[in-house]
Amino acid sequence: MNQANIIAIETSCDETSVAIFNDRLEVLSSVVASQFKWHERFGGVVPEVAARAHMELLNKSILQALQDANMPVSHISAVAVHNGPGLAGALLVGLSAAKMIALGLNVPLIAVNHVHSHIYACRMSAGKDIFPCVGMVVSGGHSILFECQTALEMKRLGGTIDDAAGEAFDKVAALLGLGFPGGPAVEREALSGNPNEYAYPKSFFYEDRLDFSFSGLKTAVLYTIAPPGQARPAIVEAGKKRADIAASFQKAVVDVLVSKALQALKKTGLKRLAVGGGVVANQTLRQKLLEDTKLNGIELYLPEKNLCTDNAAMAALSVEAWKQGIFTNLDVDIRPTVF
Repeated sequence: MNQANIIAIETSCDETSVAIFNDRLEVLSSVVASQFKWHERFGGVVPEVAARAHMELLNKSILQALQDANMPVSHISAVAVHNGPGLAGALLVGLSAAKMIALGLNVPLIAVNHVHSHIYACRMSAGKDIFPCVGMVVSGGHSILFECQTALEMKRLGGTIDDAAGEAFDKVAALLGLGFPGGPAVEREALSGNPNEYAYPKSFFYEDRLDFSFSGLKTAVLYTIAPPGQARPAIVEAGKKRADIAASFQKAVVDVLVSKALQALKKTGLKRLAVGGGVVANQTLRQKLLEDTKLNGIELYLPEKNLCTDNAAMAALSVEAWKQGIFTNLDVDIRPTVF
């Protein structure tokens, strides 16, 4: 049987990515074009800017991926694309390109869920089947728990009711003057801080529900910097207080995430946990997950760090659909809010 090669496109937020992989889950090329220079001065991702940057970067990324894989377009068997969730304008750029390539090559289109792909990144790194499992995605836009019977059957168990964990990292980094992106900046600052200096709130920590809330935690950090009624300083000076705030904030987020993941495992009776998304690159979170799952006899699956942040390689989830002959009509639309 001939090998199937799939080209995949990811433009759900602020990373323009194209990858080529085969039906044996071998990644032949992976291109990730950062939009950092477009968004840095705004202190966060601007949807309109992201869409325009995708239009500028996508064609170059497609050509680069084909060149890196030494892959003639005639050897492409299908086109995969993340059509949601994400920023509407950004998703449209990727989906439109994917449709054109599929139509031009007369090959199937396979639209896959961006969030589900983050969980599938764990399967790719494991090199073996990890299902059924509890899946948790923790990123700049999402904090969600799933019961995953198979790679293509995922039931939402709960999620954030306000900010995502990664968004909270970005906003706290901005409050502390640490720059963008906030996740790595807060993690670096926390290295020299005391995580027990401030007892920040852990929403729903003691409640029997699989939801998250990080807006109160963010407000608590703000009040540490400037109590109610006082003007917030333009700059939070580097030093012990800033490091302690970062470390205490990070601890609160990590404690909640790990606690809810374990709660989901108990509720479902499953013994495997897969955690994906950009926040999983955080070493404190990875270490806490390793320690607590080991204590509870849980198999833990984490993606390699290059598969944590948004990328097209994790759209290898489409291989599961390819094997079952599940293809997408060319009139498919974006799904910005469907998880």
